[in-house]
Amino acid sequence: MKKIGVLFGMENTFPGALVEKINSMELDGIKAEFVQVGGVKEAHPSGYTVIVDRISHDIPFYRGYLKNAVLTGTHVINNPFWWSADDKFFNYALAAKLGVAVPKTVLLPHKKYPQDTNERSMRNLEYPLDWQGIFDYVGFPAFLKPHDGGGWRDVFHVHNADDFFHAYDQTRDLCMTLQAAVNFKEYFRCYVVGQKEGRIMPYDPRRPHHERYVLDPPEYNKKLLKRVEKDALTLCRALGYDLNTVEFAVEDGIPYAIDFMNPAPDADLHSVGKESFDWIVGAPTGTGTGTLASGNYGITASWSSSLGDFGIANSMTCVGPVNLTVQQNKVFSFNTPNSL
Repeated sequence: MKKIGVLFGMENTFPGALVEKINSMELDGIKAEFVQVGGVKEAHPSGYTVIVDRISHDIPFYRGYLKNAVLTGTHVINNPFWWSADDKFFNYALAAKLGVAVPKTVLLPHKKYPQDTNERSMRNLEYPLDWQGIFDYVGFPAFLKPHDGGGWRDVFHVHNADDFFHAYDQTRDLCMTLQAAVNFKEYFRCYVVGQKEGRIMPYDPRRPHHERYVLDPPEYNKKLLKRVEKDALTLCRALGYDLNTVEFAVEDGIPYAIDFMNPAPDADLHSVGKESFDWIVGAPTGTGTGTLASGNYGITASWSSSLGDFGIANSMTCVGPVNLTVQQNKVFSFNTPNSL
């Protein structure tokens, strides 16, 4: 019996729905369940063929468990080695290399010394920093935000240098980025599953969190939606994420990729809405079938395929204890491609 496990935290609606959907398909020799894990023995198999990871970014124990699981043959969605190595500033640089529009962004030194460091640790750092050059490059208004974070924590909207320094003084030892603000008229969050299927969801980050998914959107330009879909797939394929969301802010018809390091994206019924929720877990919708439960991904767990030809794929193999080049096919193949 091949088992598909779901590893999750406080979320309620999505994990159970995914398990129920997979089991309802009655695929021969395949069973889905919630992961059960205790003490983890080194190099011992997890017992799962596939694990869908929704929580290891918050629980280091789970991240270590998943790396061991990959080493012993489990396909983990998403790859825990790459997820550990990734950060949002790298994402912006990669997008620029791929030809996907991103706002001008600068990586900034820590305001306070990271733990167990002092001024002698910073002797390679330019001093004084050319703040005016940074402001001239990015422009105002802008967003000051962590280079590796989420949930809108420690994000500041700054309108001038005084605003910036007031916010920067509150960032402790976090590594931050300063990114040009996009004066958007449209905003989308695009769900991408299996690096092949996407669903564009109108979204408004200015609304209260539980109202951000726009369930009654206006009609959008079809050419714009096609570009959003294309850019979202391009980014997820380059990053190697099997499950991800990509956010676009649209100004003057140009979709700027704002946030696309979301390897455990929001999938709660009460926020994304029933239609999108059903698509994500694989239930039939009016336009086709979602693919998390029903797709044939054909994915390779490989730094090389994840990072393409940007000159870093070979060096990144040293991040994990193994060179992850083994093909790890999805264990079921029922699939009906959907359309947007």
